[in-house]
Amino acid sequence: MLHLVSPPPILTLMKTLAVALLLATPALAAPPVAILPAITPDIPAHFVNPTVAANADYVKREVEIPMRDGVTLHTVIVVPKGAHDAPIMLTRTPYHADKRANRNDSPSMAAELAQGDEGFVAAGYIRVFQDVRGKYRSNGDYVMVRPVRGPLNPTKVDHGTDAWDTIDWLVKHVPESNGRVGMIGSSYEGFTVLMALTDPHPALKVAVPMSPMVDGWRGDDWFHNGAFRQNSWSYHAGQTEAKGEGNAIATGVYDDYDAYLRAGSSGDYARKYGVADLPFSQKVMQHPAYDSFWSEQALDKTLAAHPPKVPVMLVVGAWDQEDIYGAYAVYAALKPLGVAPVHLVVGPWRHSGANYDGSSLGSLKFTGDTALEWRRDVLQPFLDHYLRAAAPAADTPPVWAYETGTDRWRRLATWPATTALTPFYLQAGMGLAATPAAGGHDDYLSDPAHPVPFVPRPVRMADGNVWKPWLVSDQRPANARPDVLSYTGPVLTAPVHIAGQTMVDLFASTTGSDADWVVKLIDVYPDEVPSQPELGGYQLAIALDIFRGRYRESLSTPSAIPVDVAQRYRFALPNADHVFLPGHRIMVQISSSLFPLYDRNPQTFVPNIFDATAGDYRTATMRVLRGGTTASAVDLPVVND
Repeated sequence: MLHLVSPPPILTLMKTLAVALLLATPALAAPPVAILPAITPDIPAHFVNPTVAANADYVKREVEIPMRDGVTLHTVIVVPKGAHDAPIMLTRTPYHADKRANRNDSPSMAAELAQGDEGFVAAGYIRVFQDVRGKYRSNGDYVMVRPVRGPLNPTKVDHGTDAWDTIDWLVKHVPESNGRVGMIGSSYEGFTVLMALTDPHPALKVAVPMSPMVDGWRGDDWFHNGAFRQNSWSYHAGQTEAKGEGNAIATGVYDDYDAYLRAGSSGDYARKYGVADLPFSQKVMQHPAYDSFWSEQALDKTLAAHPPKVPVMLVVGAWDQEDIYGAYAVYAALKPLGVAPVHLVVGPWRHSGANYDGSSLGSLKFTGDTALEWRRDVLQPFLDHYLRAAAPAADTPPVWAYETGTDRWRRLATWPATTALTPFYLQAGMGLAATPAAGGHDDYLSDPAHPVPFVPRPVRMADGNVWKPWLVSDQRPANARPDVLSYTGPVLTAPVHIAGQTMVDLFASTTGSDADWVVKLIDVYPDEVPSQPELGGYQLAIALDIFRGRYRESLSTPSAIPVDVAQRYRFALPNADHVFLPGHRIMVQISSSLFPLYDRNPQTFVPNIFDATAGDYRTATMRVLRGGTTASAVDLPVVND
């Protein structure tokens, strides 16, 4: 038998004491938290979600980088965990760096950052965002698109020096980096990329300005050929009412068409809703013509005078509704100089569309996600080539252009693809042909009290679903108006490919002493499109723009238009790479307003249209001539493929 032997009494006592001690001592309990009074503020000064931070595949740092004048700029640095010898991709923004670095609260760096940054994350880049001087958490004074140091900026700092000082700090204080920096950004952020090229730091190895704001009078944000873009007032309010985000303009009117029309002149609108009290709005109204205030800020001219030795890829959308002018202008200024590689990318996108899904725009559907195709197949190899020591050489196309109509990417040697222009003349019976008409004219009555809307009413310019795709909206509503002339060519039996800028050669007179001229180049679809029935008869604008008649002789010195005397108006429409397919027709529309996007011309010459009074707005008869030495035409950059 087995006999159980009891342990000695001393051992039993020791075990009993040990159990008692374990029960009496908390098992690794959290340190006690002080009891807080009920009135303790419940929003901490700074809080980091411990769940996200613990599981994140990145480290986020916030730093205040000192500039040469002592001002500090708030900067967010997002570093992949375990990174070493990594390139830095920098964006300088007026749109809140903290938000730009925080699309989602996620432990995944790809989800944390924006859609357009996914390629950088996959490639192990360090991503940096910085509030520009005077905005959000950066110190200093904010000046809208602060000019380059010089006549318009007598200080010692601009966006070029701020970029230089920022890059210098980053390469010295981010130990995970390889000391190579690229810059990228769209719109205002594209402007800051170009400004960095006016004074490039040696560590800045590559630059990608997308849809950059370059010349605010010729064809970017504020004006187009002298006609003022009225949604600029809302942008001024949002950007300059406060260091953070300003308030929307509260008109109390649902339809922007009504709100602007009732106000009177565009200046009256700004005064009525308080926007005229903002300094930048005052600057705009004080400089309606292309004087030195605008011409000395034009970055294509600045960069041409001092071309940078940094490789550049300029990016723009074929239907960029905000900054369709600047990328082409900088390309044209820098490419012939041959100082550094200059590439151009043109996608079938709206403003900043290169950063998002590019499979469609409005009613147009493409063969794939064109924006992703560019970011993956062209942009990333280009950046790696200059930012990674061991990266393979990139076979970057000199020009990478999406040919609309045929819907295909094309590799081109230069832009435009042709410099030859083929005139298409306005004809009797509202036709369009390759030979001039015998003579004649077409008239319409332009009434400032009933301007042509740029999109069907009600107009809501703040609605992204309206604003982003408006350039590809169907032009049939305008075509139906009696104050719009539409000249249409025959049904095409062979494709017509254009690649460059269409030039307007318009001969016209008016019974007024000032006038605006709106010209649209339109692709008219067949009556039926079996693959997409809603496109049957669609009138797709390929290129359109407005020209203020007072600037026909001089952009800087306006003059009244002689009453009932034919004048020549020659101006360029935005660039296009498009094929008018067989079965389609080419149309040219002419009118005198595009409202409320552009301010109304009173059709009476006044020194400053922002100050026009109600009595200055008068109906006028517009006469378009189409024969002899005054044969109106559009000159198309036809490519003989």
